[in-house]
Amino acid sequence: MRHFTTGDLNKQVGDVTDAASREPVVLTKHRKPRFVLMSYEHDERMRIGGGPRRAYLASRMPDEHKGFFAAEIDRLARGEGYDDEP
Repeated sequence: MRHFTTGDLNKQVGDVTDAASREPVVLTKHRKPRFVLMSYEHDERMRIGGGPRRAYLASRMPDEHKGFFAAEIDRLARGEGYDDEP
């Protein structure tokens, strides 16, 4: 994630907004992160969950994920998946 100062935003609004159109950017003030600027589309994906990645509480995991998750936990418990990964 790129960082810009609030002064950069005032002086180089085009550069900052171009960067924010590709990924969220952090705006700092007095060297501390203060704001995040992102595209409207990115905000929409975050709010309505239209992106391919989702996070769930284990208790609310969709049924289709539970079998895969349990199988991977069992595989790791057997010691597989650490040394054999590329």
